[in-house]
Amino acid sequence: MKRLIKAVEALSALAHEGRLSIFRLLVRAGREGLAAGEIARKLDMLPNTLSANLTVLANAGLVTSRRDGRSVIYSADYERMTALLGFLMEDCCNGDASICAPLAAIASRAACC
Repeated sequence: MKRLIKAVEALSALAHEGRLSIFRLLVRAGREGLAAGEIARKLDMLPNTLSANLTVLANAGLVTSRRDGRSVIYSADYERMTALLGFLMEDCCNGDASICAPLAAIASRAACC
C-alpha cells in the first residue's frame, strides 16, 4: 500500500504542466542538476512560481536540492523516478511481449546515457 501512495503522490506532482516541465528539465540536466535561477530562466518561470513547484516536487520525492555557495542546486531523484516507472510497469502486458516492445525500445534509447 505504501508503494501505491508514493506513486499517487509522484503522479499527482507531475500532473501539472509547470512541474512536469521542471522535472523533465532536471532529468535532462543529469546528476549535477541546475541552479534555481537557471531553471527559472530556461522555463521562463517566475521565481515564486518555480519555488512553489519545486516544493511540490520535493515533497513527492522527485527532486533533491543542495546548497552550492549562494545557489540552491536542484536535481531529479533518479532512484525515485526508477521506482515510479517500475511500479507502473511491474504488472505490464499479461505476458504479451508485443505490448511492451515499444517501451523496451524507449528504455534502450535511454540506456545510451
